[in-house]
Amino acid sequence: MSAQYQLIDKLLRSAKGETRRGLLRVGAAYAALVGWLYQDAGDMDGAALWRGVTQEIAVRSRDPHLIGYSLVNQARVRTDLGDGHAVLDLCEAVLDDADRLVPKVRIMAMQQQAHGASLTGERGLVDQLIDQADRLLPRVDDDLPWGNACRRTPGYLEVQRATCYGRLGLGAEAGALWSQVLAIVPETARRDRGVYMARQATAAAAAREPDQAVEIARTVATIAVETRSAGMRRELVALERAMRPWHDAPVGRDLAEILEPVSKGS
Repeated sequence: MSAQYQLIDKLLRSAKGETRRGLLRVGAAYAALVGWLYQDAGDMDGAALWRGVTQEIAVRSRDPHLIGYSLVNQARVRTDLGDGHAVLDLCEAVLDDADRLVPKVRIMAMQQQAHGASLTGERGLVDQLIDQADRLLPRVDDDLPWGNACRRTPGYLEVQRATCYGRLGLGAEAGALWSQVLAIVPETARRDRGVYMARQATAAAAAREPDQAVEIARTVATIAVETRSAGMRRELVALERAMRPWHDAPVGRDLAEILEPVSKGS
């Protein structure tokens, strides 16, 4: 992917007119995908670099939708770094120009802003933003080739709400939402199911249901070994933290045994 972006960058140096504008739009989309791949692999320095490249080329394209998309991508990095206030700032900057943006970009900004609100402990704002995004979802009808998770991912907004509830420590509420989401996510979506189930297990631990958390973790560990997903391993680290109160209990030792193949595989 990075090699393809480099080719686009080389072509940009001589392209003109509509060809140049088209290459800028394609280049921004490629850079965004490379940034996501780095972020999913757990390389936050690489992710930040490519998110910056995305923002630069989006600004050069003069495309307001791509510029908004690039800022949301920057906010995703800040979410993973736990910087809620930066997430809110970036998403608010996108939504300042909401009237110029297609509904898809506004939804992306609202749901990411909800993640920022979860990091700053604002449960009411989380629900408000997710509900606003949900009302916009039926209006998504653009043909832009990037940022289509809201159309492609089953239960997209409830996934965001459940993730935010988990950060807020609302174990029972998050667990109930994860059960709803997992009922509609296909078995073939192994990576997504593994990530969601790891978050469901963490929610169970937060709800003081350690046996349920460990039972869910058995399946997640198998998927993590198969997919070698860094994102899934990060979720399992969060589960281990949530299970610390039972570290010396039999259920805690069971969890350590279950997760040992995942640690070896990393």
